[in-house]
Amino acid sequence: MRNFDYCAPTRFIFGRGVEKEAGAVLKPYAKKILLHFGGQNIKRSGLYDDITASLKAAGLDFVELGGVAPNPRVSLVRKGIELCKSEGVDLILAVGGGSVIDSSKAIAMGCLYEGDIWEVYEESKPVSKALPVATVLTIPAAGSEASGASVITNEEKSMKLGYTSQALRPLVSFVDPELFFTLPKNQIANGVTDMMSHVFERYFTNTVHTDLTDGLCEAVLKTIMKNALILAGDPHNYDAWCEIGYSGTVAHIDMLGMGREEDWACHGMEHELSAIYDVAHGAGLAVLTPGWMRYVYKDNINMFVQFAVNIMGVSGSFRDPDAIVLEGITRLEDFFSKMGLAASLSELGIGEETFEQMAKKATGVAYGMEEQALGGLKKLYWQDVLAIYKLVK
Repeated sequence: MRNFDYCAPTRFIFGRGVEKEAGAVLKPYAKKILLHFGGQNIKRSGLYDDITASLKAAGLDFVELGGVAPNPRVSLVRKGIELCKSEGVDLILAVGGGSVIDSSKAIAMGCLYEGDIWEVYEESKPVSKALPVATVLTIPAAGSEASGASVITNEEKSMKLGYTSQALRPLVSFVDPELFFTLPKNQIANGVTDMMSHVFERYFTNTVHTDLTDGLCEAVLKTIMKNALILAGDPHNYDAWCEIGYSGTVAHIDMLGMGREEDWACHGMEHELSAIYDVAHGAGLAVLTPGWMRYVYKDNINMFVQFAVNIMGVSGSFRDPDAIVLEGITRLEDFFSKMGLAASLSELGIGEETFEQMAKKATGVAYGMEEQALGGLKKLYWQDVLAIYKLVK
């Protein structure tokens, strides 16, 4: 096990109706709030009215900025920064899923950063301070309601980049599983895949003596798959949503990666799909993850046998570990299929003509940089990434 330094300061308020407490909880921390959200769904559902009534009852002033899209854009982030500075905002309340929360974090950084916010993402500029961010989660998936990570898309450059700082961990997050009841099936499937990938990126490691976090990863993955299938047939099942909502947070709160080398190759490869084709993050991960597994498993076959047996329930002769691993991968593909997810890049509308471009962008070669290999379990150079894209074409 490796050394680690872990801190998770976000306060969680979980359960039915907790979003109505937002004003009272946030009053000690702010005088004026930016209410940041996506489309009009929060107004049609009544959530907007509940939130604004709570803020008004607490005597909090607020301004609002909607319009966050999936794969949130830096152009809207810049608009939010200008609005916050001109209005004297001192806290950002994100009402939405991972895209809204990521956009809010970027705005929070930009308000205290001297320079253009995209520099932080593209040049990994160090940031140690940001406005406080609070969240009301409407889509469990990214785990952004607890993490210090933010991912933003620059639509002009067709680039999607992430940034991580402890300063970005939300101050407080309100999680009401009833807010998830109206999510369409494709968003449920994409969200589940995203949170599973957050676990996989930590689980598959060359680090040894990690029994505790191995077991935690396995428990979270089995919980997600069991309850995702329940929701596929019964999207109003409160108890299943509780399990999924909590799992999404645990998957990306960094606890599962303590003391172990992480991978993140699948995320690096998928960001190129989203940047160029605006593919839903989870949909891209569902295609790439099994392909990545097939490409790398022989570099640490014991880890993949453990995955197949402990998570996917495969049995068989340990004298034939390849068969056990491949059956585990097939079962994972079957799960994604049951959730209604695509199994190939062509099903997502992605053709081979951009494979090499995406592979070179993912590893920095396209920008004239020294090549930056993806992954931890197996280092992937641009030719490897290209091979995986071709494997799942």
